[in-house]
Amino acid sequence: MTLLEQSIQNITQPDQEIKSAALKRLANQARPRGSLGRLEPAAARLASICGRLDVKLDRKTIVTCAGDHGVVEEGVSLFPSEVTAQMVYNFVQGGASINVLAAHAGARVRVADLGVRHDFDPGLDILHKKIRKGTANMATGPAMTREEAAASVEAGIGIANQLAESPGLDLLGTGDMGIGNTTASSAIIAVYSGLPLKELVGPGTGLDEQGLDLKARVIKKALDLNRPDPADPMGVLARVGGLEIGGLAGLVIGAAARQIPVVCDGLISTAGALIACELCPAAGQYIFAGHRSRETGHEYMLRHLGLTPLLDLEMRLGEGTGAALAMHILDACTRILADIKTFEEVGIENAHEG
Repeated sequence: MTLLEQSIQNITQPDQEIKSAALKRLANQARPRGSLGRLEPAAARLASICGRLDVKLDRKTIVTCAGDHGVVEEGVSLFPSEVTAQMVYNFVQGGASINVLAAHAGARVRVADLGVRHDFDPGLDILHKKIRKGTANMATGPAMTREEAAASVEAGIGIANQLAESPGLDLLGTGDMGIGNTTASSAIIAVYSGLPLKELVGPGTGLDEQGLDLKARVIKKALDLNRPDPADPMGVLARVGGLEIGGLAGLVIGAAARQIPVVCDGLISTAGALIACELCPAAGQYIFAGHRSRETGHEYMLRHLGLTPLLDLEMRLGEGTGAALAMHILDACTRILADIKTFEEVGIENAHEG
């Protein structure tokens, strides 16, 4: 049995009795019922995943998966592929947006190299999981082999397992870095939505209308050439996906197999979550959507996965920044459930009668 197969087999349904108890406690707290809106079901979901009413998310890690994309050769990005490696160094040095926002959320940042076109020193403090140096150009053939796609997913599972074992993990955030990865993510959405590409393709690094038209044409060419089958998610990943997207899918599956909640960032992280849920629908029960990205196709992905974002701040940076900000909300959810007193606990009787 492969690591992927074993991990999928280990994914169980969150504790429904705990969820019911959480919803009952929330309904009986000393405040109007439902007055904390979407925070209440989020709190109950966390309780069911973690198996207790008093959830503590003390050990938080955001994994930023990095990989390059051969499709950049088609001119779909304003930035060259070299920027991916440069940003990895920035993450390690603590100078990027994700470093600042993760620190504010009390989370560690770990960078995983799944497919950057650069030889990093083995001693560099990153997760060295390189499958190959970037994908091939999906506009001229498959992005990678099926074996490479599976290896990228299993690399993500391995990272989740490693973090769960040492130093321990209560909440996992997923993020990305890879020039060209909005093109790959948009191609994945197109496979599953059937919507016109102009409704799905966003600006990525800041493309203008002419750039967006080119990006849509390149994705259409890749889809027509590779003909990915939505019933075969590993095939979709191999034909039009990315190595870091496979890693992100693996993180979701690995965390779900260990009953650890996952908060996803925007377009690329959610593309990874989509692949994870197509491989194993049960994994979706462990996912929280950190925010709604301004990238056009993200809204469809959220609908496809049945996820309501915790935040909507008009962001489209990636890196895991939306996940980091959403961690504050999830921390608040745990305290709402455990610490707000019920009417009975404060001695108020018959509050909901009449």
